[in-house]
Amino acid sequence: MSVRNHASRNETDVAIIGGGLVGMSLAYGLLRQGKRVTVFDEGDQALRASRGNFGLVWIQGKGDTCPEYARLSRLSARLWPELAANLQQDTGIDIELQQRGGLYVCLDQQSLQQRADMLAKMQQDADGDYPFEVLNAEQARAKEPALGPDIAGATWSPMDGHLNPLLLFRALHQAFELHGGNLVNGQPVQQIQPRQQGGFDIILDGHRLQAGKVILAAGLGNKALAPQLGLYAPVEPNRGQVLITERLKPFISYPTGHVRQTGEGTVQLGDSKEDVGLDTGTTAEELGKIAARAIRMYPVLEKVRLIRSWGALRVMTPDGYPIYQQSAQYPGAFVVTCHSGVTLGAVHAGPLVDWLLGKDTNISLEAFSADRFPL
Repeated sequence: MSVRNHASRNETDVAIIGGGLVGMSLAYGLLRQGKRVTVFDEGDQALRASRGNFGLVWIQGKGDTCPEYARLSRLSARLWPELAANLQQDTGIDIELQQRGGLYVCLDQQSLQQRADMLAKMQQDADGDYPFEVLNAEQARAKEPALGPDIAGATWSPMDGHLNPLLLFRALHQAFELHGGNLVNGQPVQQIQPRQQGGFDIILDGHRLQAGKVILAAGLGNKALAPQLGLYAPVEPNRGQVLITERLKPFISYPTGHVRQTGEGTVQLGDSKEDVGLDTGTTAEELGKIAARAIRMYPVLEKVRLIRSWGALRVMTPDGYPIYQQSAQYPGAFVVTCHSGVTLGAVHAGPLVDWLLGKDTNISLEAFSADRFPL
């Protein structure tokens, strides 16, 4: 175990359990509001969803059965330029945020029509505040010439974008240290004890810290930690596999739900969804499907070399939507969990921090209580 920044400190305003993108976005926002923040992070033995994701700031289709989630995603997309600028000002790191729009490419007319119908309903639910277009194959290729002859068309949203998640992760950690955050890593938290006089004791081997508030942002670890604080976090893993190509000259202008070109020129292929428990491995069968689909979308990829692949686990609730809840039994204890740590990062660092601190905020979180799930 290592403790960075003020190692002798045994009190903090806010303890955050989990040092991934969700936890570090919250920590950054809290530090910017003048709070003392300690993050407890397992270290490299953790599952590390934050290092294996696709890096999309994505709006299309998110919240198709939950208008509140769609609204929250749109708000975060609008807040992302400010967060990216703040991180660059603090750290000098450009996280390569681009929000020029995004395409969801469909390979058959039925899929295209289904998406068009879904997005039209979402636009209606949002009282028109949901910009999108449905493009036929010719219109899609006019926007993205590298698309192949097999596509049926695409849906387009000007709010979609992407960034480099590894640079984001690095920037958040660097800014956290710059603003005086306290990081305890290398060992999981063993126990969280509410104190009779208010606040909480965070206990792990050889270390105890008193916290005014505690936030569970431990991803899949929230499932075991939440009951200690009168909370409920029914999260399960869902694996996604990813392929990375060699570096290529820029030929993809817009990210899609399955393919994006990174700032360094590599092309990232992915979006599998597999219920395989805690297995972070890869399979030839699934990687073959990912590659074949990408080649149908972008035929130029057929002759490109693949250089690496990985599997990573999403943190999924039963309905796929976040849990944001304060404990009724132990006020000051919160659970924050979602599978969209990139898209929602700007909300986590901003309006959600206001909610955690009991300040007025323009976001509604009632729909994200875990009370919606049966025990």
